[in-house]
Amino acid sequence: MPSALVVRTDFHDGQAWQDLPAALMEHDAHVLVIDDPAWAGATADEVLAAVRADEYPAVVFLADRSTVRAEHPAPQAVTTLAHEECVDDEVYEQLTEFGRAFRTTPAGVHDVFADPSCGNPGFEGHAAGAHDDPEGIHRSFRTAA
Repeated sequence: MPSALVVRTDFHDGQAWQDLPAALMEHDAHVLVIDDPAWAGATADEVLAAVRADEYPAVVFLADRSTVRAEHPAPQAVTTLAHEECVDDEVYEQLTEFGRAFRTTPAGVHDVFADPSCGNPGFEGHAAGAHDDPEGIHRSFRTAA
């Protein structure tokens, strides 16, 4: 089974970081965690540029400063969709109507990563859900998070 890619970009608090992988495993997320200080401070665009150099998933997750410092960690989900991959501007705008990134609970990582391959809502559907959430966070459809 493919794994969701989680890239750690904040290295200020090692203990807070440990909470995120534990939470991901608790929710049965299949993840590949990149925990390398070389990524310290990397932006979403820098991570996407590196991921696009190879065959890449539809979404990557960043464990950035906001993720690590939050009381309840919410990694940032970022679509790998590039404007030039779309047939035209209208399609790209439709697919990114609610932005290229949003936050999700650890339980939601599996939803965001796996759902499009199962015929369920794609990135844009989860982004819409995060947009409608009072805290701007996608919450898993499977469990309360």
